[in-house]
Amino acid sequence: MGLDRKELLDRLEDNKKRRFIYLQRQVSPAMAAYVSKLKLPGIGLKDESRRFYPAAEVSAHLIGVTGIDSHGLEGVERTYDGWLTGEPGRRTVRKDRYGRVVENISLKQREPGKPLSLSIDQRLQAVAYRAVKQAVADYQATSASIVMVDVRTGEVLAMVNAPSYNPNNREQLQSYRMRNRAITDAMEPGSTIKPFVVLAALENGVADEHTVIDTGNGLMQIGGSRVRDVSRVGKANLARILQKSSNIGVSKLSLAMPIDAVLGMYSSVGLGDASGINLIGEAQGFFPDRRRWSDFERATLAFGYGISVTPIQLVRAYATLGAMGVSRPLSILKTESVVPGRQVVSAENTRKLLNMLETVTHKEGSAKRAAVPGYRVGAKTGTAKKAVAGGYSDEYVAMTAGIAPISDPRLAMVVVVNEPQGDKYYGGAIAAPIFSEVMESALQILNIPPDAGTLEHLNLVNHRDHSDAGI
Repeated sequence: MGLDRKELLDRLEDNKKRRFIYLQRQVSPAMAAYVSKLKLPGIGLKDESRRFYPAAEVSAHLIGVTGIDSHGLEGVERTYDGWLTGEPGRRTVRKDRYGRVVENISLKQREPGKPLSLSIDQRLQAVAYRAVKQAVADYQATSASIVMVDVRTGEVLAMVNAPSYNPNNREQLQSYRMRNRAITDAMEPGSTIKPFVVLAALENGVADEHTVIDTGNGLMQIGGSRVRDVSRVGKANLARILQKSSNIGVSKLSLAMPIDAVLGMYSSVGLGDASGINLIGEAQGFFPDRRRWSDFERATLAFGYGISVTPIQLVRAYATLGAMGVSRPLSILKTESVVPGRQVVSAENTRKLLNMLETVTHKEGSAKRAAVPGYRVGAKTGTAKKAVAGGYSDEYVAMTAGIAPISDPRLAMVVVVNEPQGDKYYGGAIAAPIFSEVMESALQILNIPPDAGTLEHLNLVNHRDHSDAGI
């Protein structure tokens, strides 16, 4: 059995007053057969059950594992351990000095465990896992995660991470593979946060869909620091600011509002708060709370620096957009009825934002590779440097978050690729194609009809022909 002889003898000596002790539990069938043939006096075998996980590594992080006593250690197994295992029975008796039962005092029957229905669609789970596993291999990334949500109910339809592990084979299990990164790993969201700055501006009356912002030559001086755009955008309305992912554009919007307006929007869509999935280990991220903010800090907050979120928080925020401004807690349990939500943003302004977000996946947009043929998709890419003690490292996180179909939103999804290697590390180059592939499969699997051309697309306003005031 691979046991040390002296340690085994010491255990027997230490427990000599006990009626029995386990020498080893959950041995292999071959080992059990071998011990049985030896017919050792005082040594017996006892059948035990052990959980088998059909989905194996595909759903390992979500489902979790049980320990040797069949109690949950991770994931759903741990969170709902009492529900799944039930309550053991108990019998209270009185014995005489010879150990014989002379009186039954009480008896409590065992309460069996109850079934649990998860919201996960195993078809979508398999598609998403295949995509993140391939992404880690293709880009030599540290990890990758995908979370997909039904925006109408808040149900999580897929939650996957790579690398994963096989819960049916734990002999060489490495702890870093067991982390459910979709809920434990927080990162700065980069440009995926920009739609919420635009929405805050709409809600607070700072701008409307016709407002023109002058981003100048692509460089903005704020005190002793600078904000840059990757490419020159010039004068642009809000749709084009998002389409071209202008840091200067959203910085100017942020500086035109009180800091509480921006932070309030982030908070209202669920950033900095628990998502509602009720799984052990969920991180809250970092949500800044300070009295004084420099103008540069307010500017960088608008394109995702100075705040950290988890993939599950980010997908909840995008699900709120898909639900026309209604925020719902997320759930990994199957819901039998519509989950009541809270209207945190006006439906009118949310619809305006979704129309703008759709242009980001058009040919000229920064998320054009997130487009899905036949469907209207709204998405935003993001690329953020990884924060380390005292600053930032040379590693990046590539992200894409979005909603489909835009005409009648059903799905929100976030793709995160952590520390991709090589020259391609932007969200638009790495995460966006993965988003497109998985979203297309999901829409087809769920029989959601194509909606391309069902409504007139938002026309980008030509700033030269518009006389509205600018920022």
